[in-house]
Amino acid sequence: MEMDKIRNFCIIAHIDHGKSTLADRMLELTHTVEKRDMKEQILDQMDLERERGITIKLTPVRMEHQGHILNLIDTPGHVDFSYEVSRSLAAVEGAILLVDASQGIEAQTLSTLYAAIEHDLTIIPVLNKIDLPAARPDEVKHEIIKLLGCDESEIILASGKTGEGVDKILESVIDRIPAPKGSASENLKAIIFDSVYDPYRGVVAYLRVMDGEIKSGDEIFLMQTKSGGRAEEVGIFRPKLISRSPLSAGEIGYLVTGFREVSQAAVGDTVTLKKEPALSPMPGYKKVKPYVFASIYASDGDKYPDLKDAVEKLKLNDAALSYEPERSEVLGFGFRCGFLGLLHMDIVRERLEREFDLDVVITSPTVEYKILKNNGEEVIVERACDMPEANAYRQVSEPWSLLEIITPKEYIGVIMDICQKKRALYKNTEYFDDGRALLKYEIPLAELIINFYDQLKTVSSGYASMNYEIIDWREAKLSKVDILIAEDKVDALSFIVYTPNAQNEARRIVERLKELIPKQNFEVKIQAAIGGDIIASERISPLRKDVTAKLYGGDVTRKNKLLDKQKKGKKKMKQVGRVNMPSDIFIKVLKDS
Repeated sequence: MEMDKIRNFCIIAHIDHGKSTLADRMLELTHTVEKRDMKEQILDQMDLERERGITIKLTPVRMEHQGHILNLIDTPGHVDFSYEVSRSLAAVEGAILLVDASQGIEAQTLSTLYAAIEHDLTIIPVLNKIDLPAARPDEVKHEIIKLLGCDESEIILASGKTGEGVDKILESVIDRIPAPKGSASENLKAIIFDSVYDPYRGVVAYLRVMDGEIKSGDEIFLMQTKSGGRAEEVGIFRPKLISRSPLSAGEIGYLVTGFREVSQAAVGDTVTLKKEPALSPMPGYKKVKPYVFASIYASDGDKYPDLKDAVEKLKLNDAALSYEPERSEVLGFGFRCGFLGLLHMDIVRERLEREFDLDVVITSPTVEYKILKNNGEEVIVERACDMPEANAYRQVSEPWSLLEIITPKEYIGVIMDICQKKRALYKNTEYFDDGRALLKYEIPLAELIINFYDQLKTVSSGYASMNYEIIDWREAKLSKVDILIAEDKVDALSFIVYTPNAQNEARRIVERLKELIPKQNFEVKIQAAIGGDIIASERISPLRKDVTAKLYGGDVTRKNKLLDKQKKGKKKMKQVGRVNMPSDIFIKVLKDS
């Protein structure tokens, strides 16, 4: 296929604005998928995506329309999966900006659009869901014109549900988006923008070919990992993998590498031919920085090797996940993982449980803190248990983020209340013509990752949307609170908190633990301490067996003798007994109720 007949594009939008549904209509119109194989949101291939109604993984597909090849990459909309979007943007020349006609421009629409503009992509604005009774096409058109500076005639009205306007979108893709640049006669240069692990075929890499061509059977070389191998199969997405050789410059397809080690084919690496290598690799992708950290352990310590294997394979499919091994006195061997946000963390947990059949324990999420020690050394701390004692450092700093919230005007008051309780600093408010407002705050990331999104959705009846980005580090008054259960310090429950809130938070945690920890055969003390000072305490009374039930009649001394014996037994058990705690206690303890 000639390069001027190829168009590579993606769909970008806020979560739940209809990307996957619109992609379904495109697949139907171009007859890419047989009608008998068609199902709703066919590009959302994970059960988890269907259940939650969100796209988690980017998904490529190749369509043919009016003599052109159209390579579409369906992208996620949630801020926690922005790295999936950024890799998609780097593999295409254009983007369809999809806006819900009833919701209008949302916070994450803005952040994704700015990323697309940075990549110098051609933007095609599309107004979706115009068939809804609540649709406001004229108002939302005005928002788009104000945002993009485009003409009203450039905005396409469409409905992913009914299929209206989909043919116009495809025509605009052909007319407006430029053909890819590159040369089929140059040495092969292809970038890996995603990959999956197939238990039978090894690592399957998703490629965008920049120059040259690759055929099945070619000897390949990966320029960053220095891995060599053979192209066992190359092909295209329809959306199933269809073998087709060769793949030439400008095309998007897959490569079955046969690698059994997932580290051999990293996302962002450049594939070239061993006999005629490219002179230099592609720049690759900017290394993603995780913002939220938590530890993952197998509930059964013997399953650690399975957990290790699962995390490695998941990392191949989820380039935003970072991990390193660690050991806990309470939970054994596991991994300290970095995530882009709480939803990302929750999805990783569910994927480990479903796709790899593992029962995992995940500890309380935290952020990074910057510690300036007394000797002038600066260290980054991710876990509360690693934070030095208060007399060992001069200063502690925490990450702050710029928070943008788009909400109907009637919810501004309650949203401002939440932000103030979270130590947020108000910046400004901008009003839209459609009765909505954009609130801007600066807020500590630690306050943002625990329950903020849930609270925002609750008080705004689901209408508010948010987006955030890390801006800087700021000095803060923070304290490390240790949790002691039966006078043993439990590192996994330690937390770092804003000092003025330490006592209230410590009291909430110990009261929550009292509810969650089942009664033992001995009294259990639950304490919260800062250094050597106990700031909150609760006790769980022991299970009481009626040892006198078998007595009837007789002298009272028989009863007292049995009770004294029981008391001595409980005292001994208290000295040697271990407290049994549920595996999900570390997440449940964070919930407000």
